[in-house]
Amino acid sequence: MPNLTAPQPRLVSRLPLLLLLISASMFASACGLIGTHKKVQVPQLLTPLAEADTARLISEVNRLAAVRSIHGKVDIVFEDTSFAEAGIAEKYRQADGQLTLQRPGKIYLIIQVPFIAKDIAQMTSDGEKFRVAVLQGDDKYRRFVKGTNNAVYEKLDMDGQAPAEKPKKGMMNAKETVNALSNLRPQHLTDALMISPIPEPAKSGLSYARSEFFQEEPDNRPQAKSALRVVRGYYLLEEFSQPTSGEARLLRRFWFDRVNGVRLARLQSFDDKGLLITDVSYWDEKPFGASAQFRLPSRIEITRPHDHYKLSIAYQSPADVEIDKESQPEAFVLENRWQLPEVDLDARQRNKAPVTP
Repeated sequence: MPNLTAPQPRLVSRLPLLLLLISASMFASACGLIGTHKKVQVPQLLTPLAEADTARLISEVNRLAAVRSIHGKVDIVFEDTSFAEAGIAEKYRQADGQLTLQRPGKIYLIIQVPFIAKDIAQMTSDGEKFRVAVLQGDDKYRRFVKGTNNAVYEKLDMDGQAPAEKPKKGMMNAKETVNALSNLRPQHLTDALMISPIPEPAKSGLSYARSEFFQEEPDNRPQAKSALRVVRGYYLLEEFSQPTSGEARLLRRFWFDRVNGVRLARLQSFDDKGLLITDVSYWDEKPFGASAQFRLPSRIEITRPHDHYKLSIAYQSPADVEIDKESQPEAFVLENRWQLPEVDLDARQRNKAPVTP
């Protein structure tokens, strides 16, 4: 009777070979995985990164805030983002502007058709009240809007619906144009273009916190390749109100670009609920004025997320800008000399207020 438990010579002789083949196969697979090479574009960290303490950052803000007044010509591009939820953001053609800014919070802005100097709109703020004259379009669209700077109003004549047909690139119809300009508040520009200084913390009761931040973003350096991304280092300086009931409130957040020096690159402002009300980016510092005494950002982008618009302003010739030339207070109070139909936003708000029995 055959012994079934006895080793099988042929099976035993093949077992080491089988194990060798399995081991070789696994090793080859592992080598294949380890040895696979694929080039991946990793964003470059821009260097060198400047070092700065909180006092240095505050000093940089107050250097920009030392300018008392600015008068010059600018290029303006206005983007109405009212229909952003529908995937539409309408962008106006570039317009010319004559801009006068003066502390505290005064502005006179004339927006004109390029080359022919025909006024599209004029607007002023004396620091407390604002006035906007829309001068283009059919008679039913021209208007004179006035209101109070710190008031909150409903957006004029916007039903929240996207247009049935998207207009041609760079074009807006008359109704959309007047809506956009009527809802542009001149005081939003003064807060962004003439930064409020940082007071002495010990006297103001405000507190400040500095932190480091790194952000991946498009490479905007001259001659950079398109679609190339980099990592840029920032300092964040956050301004807090004095705590009440154990809770402080964030007022402003300053972003300082640290690459090759310290430069204010961005300023975010928040309301009493912590909502972002203004987001301003600053670019391309240049000498301003005939004496080149001040170095200021020559391009500014203002985003008002809850007001649904973005405004880009670029000074046409920074060297020709007049610095610290004071204007009379009446220069910042626009009169309705065109006899336009008036829209008093304060009166509209009072009429809509509920009547208390």
